[in-house]
Amino acid sequence: MIGVTLDSEQPGGYSHYPWYALRRNYADAIVAAGGLPVALPHDAALAEDWLDRIDALVVTGGAFDVDPALYGVGERHETVTLKSERTAAELALTQGALRRDRPVLGICGGQQLLAVALGGSLIQHIPDTVANALAHEQPNPRHEAGHAVALVDGTLLRRIVGQAEMRVNSSHHQAVRDPGPAAIVNAVAPDGVIEGLEDPRRRFCLGVQWHPEYLIDPGDRRIFDALVAACGQ
Repeated sequence: MIGVTLDSEQPGGYSHYPWYALRRNYADAIVAAGGLPVALPHDAALAEDWLDRIDALVVTGGAFDVDPALYGVGERHETVTLKSERTAAELALTQGALRRDRPVLGICGGQQLLAVALGGSLIQHIPDTVANALAHEQPNPRHEAGHAVALVDGTLLRRIVGQAEMRVNSSHHQAVRDPGPAAIVNAVAPDGVIEGLEDPRRRFCLGVQWHPEYLIDPGDRRIFDALVAACGQ
């Protein structure tokens, strides 16, 4: 049973009332790997109850940012958008899963939140920080690759994927600055932006900046296969 965090939207569009959202391909990728996806609502007080029931956690992405105050930065870049209730729930779930050594997969913004949970920090806006940066908010559709990433030898991600490079999509204006004192970088973009991290102290604690649920590269499917396999270890 794989818990999957939801996005949240204000009234409008789907409903006149506040509503949750999740792209179907998140669930489809988990099912294809042999897992049973379960949607997790935004209530930090219920995190431990959910963790009593799920075998692994997937923290999804979304069009919002982690509050810089959570990694010790008082100034907030003008591009930063918050969803405080969602972040509080995801942080409680992630911290609880780490304490229990449950498998965790952070995707895009979920990878950034994982870095913060591991004591790391973020770049608030790539264009203002990284010289000659790639278009990390790619102009082409998200089901296509935006750039390549190099996988770091000796990492869990490199062993899972079984190749030195992946073609990935890119939909982010922030990135991991520091993965945390015990975490390590496992993937890097050509411009030096961190594209993945992991905590080698744990059986499966993995974050990727791209969206592997689109299954663009053969390695994407292997990431979900490895997540589900880790539940039985």
